[in-house]
Amino acid sequence: MNNVKIKDDSSTLSSLVSRLSSDNPDDVKFMRMALRQAQIAFDMKEIPIGCVIVKDGVVIGKGYNQVEQLKDATAHAEIIAIGTAASTLDNWRLDGCTLYVTLEPCPMCAGAILNSRVSRIVYGSPDSRFGGCGTTIDVITGNALKRAVEVSGGVLADECLGLLKGFFQQMRLEKGDSGNKGDR
Repeated sequence: MNNVKIKDDSSTLSSLVSRLSSDNPDDVKFMRMALRQAQIAFDMKEIPIGCVIVKDGVVIGKGYNQVEQLKDATAHAEIIAIGTAASTLDNWRLDGCTLYVTLEPCPMCAGAILNSRVSRIVYGSPDSRFGGCGTTIDVITGNALKRAVEVSGGVLADECLGLLKGFFQQMRLEKGDSGNKGDR
């Protein structure tokens, strides 16, 4: 039997606790809005990730992936939403804002979130390939900028992941690939 030692570190414990799925009704409401943004991306044949940014209960920014449409590798939902939120506030500093996104932010987006001073991140599905908020790499916790950002994951995770899976299944079918390895 392996003995696992858990370091008694309140910052580590609070970090783990904050990453648990939230049952907050506002989190669910705003994640549904992010899912609507993701559906726009899906309809435009973009990877369906959507994002909304909220301050004091009001949506001040929103975005969806537009990488293909804009031919811009940085046109992720979070980056678009950060830009619209900054325009709304006429300020690049998004202190006191919560960012809701359907897929855990990648390292690039996590860095932009830190630089824009977003206070809280709520994501739907974790990203086992590129997650920048702790699933694959953790850009947020213990960051060099010494910014405290609360992270909660798993809000409407099944719906968020289902939209992504449906998108990739549709793309494979349109290319004539069922995705079933036994068909070859």
